[in-house]
Amino acid sequence: MGSDERARFIRAHTAIAAPGLVPEIRLHLATEVTPLWQATESLLEKSQLPPPYWAFAWPGGQALARHVLDHPELARGRAVLDIGAGAGLVAIAAARCGGKVAAADPDPFAATAIALNAALNGVALDIVTQDLIGASGAAWQTVLAGDMCYERPLAERLIAWLRPMALRGITVLLGDPGRAYLPKHGLSEIARHAVPTSLELEDKTSRETVIWRLEPG
Repeated sequence: MGSDERARFIRAHTAIAAPGLVPEIRLHLATEVTPLWQATESLLEKSQLPPPYWAFAWPGGQALARHVLDHPELARGRAVLDIGAGAGLVAIAAARCGGKVAAADPDPFAATAIALNAALNGVALDIVTQDLIGASGAAWQTVLAGDMCYERPLAERLIAWLRPMALRGITVLLGDPGRAYLPKHGLSEIARHAVPTSLELEDKTSRETVIWRLEPG
């Protein structure tokens, strides 16, 4: 499936809406969870694509985008990486604040969604489809990761990659609503937000979500 077909699929199965905590930004978001999942099942079976995480504004990403918009110095004039970008919410927030932003997600549907959402919000950013975890982090001054600690292998790879960046003085921020595999040590809380959520995706209608700075130790 090419990018044009992916774009048509995304437009057909989403609606343009603003996430609850970030009304300044509009995204192509799924209005119902189950129909979208069912619509992608045949595609997933044929091409082994991951589930449509790109169609939702997850709490960690919403809180991180809100924090960046409220603290534009985190992005202004800086090289910024949004890792596991999904719909591109955090990357778009950083681009609105004047950052030179790369949005990285290996899912080709996510890459197409990011392109559509960037255009919708009138921002320019680079879209990276390689798995960057393990790559050199020398190109970035700020690294942002929203809601990435939901699986143990991913969380362990991510933190092992990010920790040396923090040691080199790169600003590394995580947005996390209490996922099971968030590190227990080496984090400093810098902000906290109550993020509205859907009972179709979460176990409550609001999740307390923390912005953590990853420390070098």
